[in-house]
Amino acid sequence: MDVSAPRLWMLTGARGAGKTTFCRSLAAHARLRGWDVAGLLSPATFEGEGKTGILAEDVRTGETHTLASAYPRPAFDLQFGKWHFDRSTLAWGNQVIESSIPCNLLIVDELGPLELTHQGGWQAALDVLSGVGYQVAMVVIRPELQVLARRFLSFSETITINRTQAIDQWVHLYWHMIESAGYPTSQSLHTLGND
Repeated sequence: MDVSAPRLWMLTGARGAGKTTFCRSLAAHARLRGWDVAGLLSPATFEGEGKTGILAEDVRTGETHTLASAYPRPAFDLQFGKWHFDRSTLAWGNQVIESSIPCNLLIVDELGPLELTHQGGWQAALDVLSGVGYQVAMVVIRPELQVLARRFLSFSETITINRTQAIDQWVHLYWHMIESAGYPTSQSLHTLGND
């Protein structure tokens, strides 16, 4: 594989389809095969049936911070739609993304309106994903933002998931294609780190 031409995958699907769960499962699957996996997950928090918050989780270390709350809180002073964001978590998340490379698999969950229309959120991801330093990236994009996302990034593949299959089945379905785009070796990581 030419390490100067990383493969960028878009993961999309309706709300509740399991995009974050897919990313978590993919990361675990890749690690078992010797891949260095990095990036950010954005799992939701719930009270009963209602989504009340969003976390930011470092894929490499598991460190987690609260990113957004459905309710106003003192530290969450950046409001966007119904969500109140913590600026310190946004800064931390951008640092995580910047320090994620080199890696075999880079996960960014997700790039949404904050990044694509308001120049906020995970802005570091747009720079990192446009460069080299990873071999395969999986980026979560909402269905309604696919066209806009393609103005910022050159995706080579798109995966659309839904609830017709279990998440692990989706991962197994696409793994052979993802695996063929990456070489989980120390030599390839060394090369990526020197680009």
